[in-house]
Amino acid sequence: MNSVHRDLLPSFFAHAPSLRKTGKRRRAKRFPALLGCLLGTAVIVLINGRAATAQPIVPLQVSTSPANGDTNPYGLINVPPGFPAGSIHKGQLLVSNFNDATTQGKGTTIIAVDPGTGETSLFFQGTPGTPLGFSNALTVARAGFVFAGSVPTSDPGGTMAEPGALLVLDNQGSLVTSLSQSDKINGPWGMAINDQGNGAQLFISNVLDGTITRLEVSFQHGGFAVVGTPLTIASGYAFGPDPTAVVVGPAGLAYDSNNDVLYVASELNNKIFALNGAGTTTNDLGTGNVVFSDSTHLAGPLGLILATNGDLITANADPSTVITPPGTNTTAGPSEIVEFTKDGHFVRTFSIDSAPGSAFAINELSKGGHLQFSYVDDAESTLTVLRLSH
Repeated sequence: MNSVHRDLLPSFFAHAPSLRKTGKRRRAKRFPALLGCLLGTAVIVLINGRAATAQPIVPLQVSTSPANGDTNPYGLINVPPGFPAGSIHKGQLLVSNFNDATTQGKGTTIIAVDPGTGETSLFFQGTPGTPLGFSNALTVARAGFVFAGSVPTSDPGGTMAEPGALLVLDNQGSLVTSLSQSDKINGPWGMAINDQGNGAQLFISNVLDGTITRLEVSFQHGGFAVVGTPLTIASGYAFGPDPTAVVVGPAGLAYDSNNDVLYVASELNNKIFALNGAGTTTNDLGTGNVVFSDSTHLAGPLGLILATNGDLITANADPSTVITPPGTNTTAGPSEIVEFTKDGHFVRTFSIDSAPGSAFAINELSKGGHLQFSYVDDAESTLTVLRLSH
């Protein structure tokens, strides 16, 4: 495939074929266009200047609920090339769970998924009876470490969020250490990494105080250490409790290392912000600049990625405080994934579920000659993986 003519791509997966399932049963979905080269029943392409039609790609869907019954997948990340094999290996996807079988903020597990076969395995499970409530804050360093944000609930009904911690796990799924409020971790709700090999910069959004923390960390000699003093690089994002989502605030983060820009999906603000100089600043940048504010298409953006085509993609979490307060004009459909350019132009959107509050974590990468796009359905506790040959 030499090139894709975007004008000839009005609808990938206009009608989804029979879905390959592993685990719990679910209904088939309709998948309108997204990314112009990922989703569809028929793809019109130009090969040596002549139009041709690629064969449909059947999405893989698997249950993200492990044996202990945890539900509500919040975090999703791929294990990158160069990661030392242990209980997980490069190419797998990691999914973290926020709920246990019945209650929000009491999940304790992270599972690994093979995106080719759908095979799942348990990567990490916390101590039974000690809630962790894994959030959208989930990332991986090539040196062999996994970082997972925990925002547990302390009450039996799962309504009161606690500061939690950022867990540092090794490639075997063993706990190395955890970072807490002394490291400026206060409800880690989203995360991004600037992986530098022997070290990294970690960016963490804090849902309980509306700030973003930058941590400098080292992986020298196979170990893990925080270098210097954690720094608040952004503040002033709206945050607060939510009847359906427990808590809302600054969430998904996407880092553009080429331009040193950190993009922030802020749920309660219902906007996407950009922090210029996020990796080099020594000061608090405030909220940064608004790059996308569109109440027609945004409804509490939570997950956020920088796609391989240069656009940004977010997932609407549909929290009650965003979609129902008086004076709002949000007309976005339920559980939508939304694509837009870095200069704020809307591209396209689609709904992954008719139930509100289903779209949380998303992931996209170029892998083995394919573009691979993945997302979790929080309402049904499933992971969907779509692939298309370049």
